[in-house]
Amino acid sequence: MMIQAALLLAAYLLGGIPFGYLLVRLKTGKDVRSMGSGNIGATNVLRTTGRAFGVLTLLLDIAKGWLACWLMGRFTDGNPAWMAAAGIAVVLGHAYPVFLKFQGGKAVASFVGVALALAPAALLGVVVVFILVVAVTRYISLGSILGAALFPFGVWLIYHPGWPLMVAVTFCSAFIVWRHRSNIERLRAGTENMLNLGGRK
Repeated sequence: MMIQAALLLAAYLLGGIPFGYLLVRLKTGKDVRSMGSGNIGATNVLRTTGRAFGVLTLLLDIAKGWLACWLMGRFTDGNPAWMAAAGIAVVLGHAYPVFLKFQGGKAVASFVGVALALAPAALLGVVVVFILVVAVTRYISLGSILGAALFPFGVWLIYHPGWPLMVAVTFCSAFIVWRHRSNIERLRAGTENMLNLGGRK
């Protein structure tokens, strides 16, 4: 039990590593929280610092979600309940990082990493939905919201898993939708930022 508790703490701390903040600080010397939307995630890094740093932020945030679940599985013989708990911990770590006074991102990319570790087939379906929504509307936030909302249904339809995984993915999905509440308000008002693939030069 001590090992599992230590791994949950490690998952939270891993989730709290603010890659977007660190990369923008390295590139520009600025605080990404004072730029664009003020978010530390890949979308804001893309808009404010350029494609390369946006993609790198995305990949690193995905990686920490996957790594947290993999580490838990490695030391618990793949126990699904503990791996699901690690998924929740890493998502909360990204959203409320101790390193940034608990002011973090919306945890979409970290949750993608969790989904890649726990339910990759369901993730594939959600990624298709995300791409289609963003391609049609050019709203990354809308794609993220719909993808998160649909993910638990995909997990249930494909895997019919036990309750620990369903609780974890439902919690994380609802949490991500809740974290997008300001985006939802802007979508309703027609003032949400659209995707600009050009980013910054």
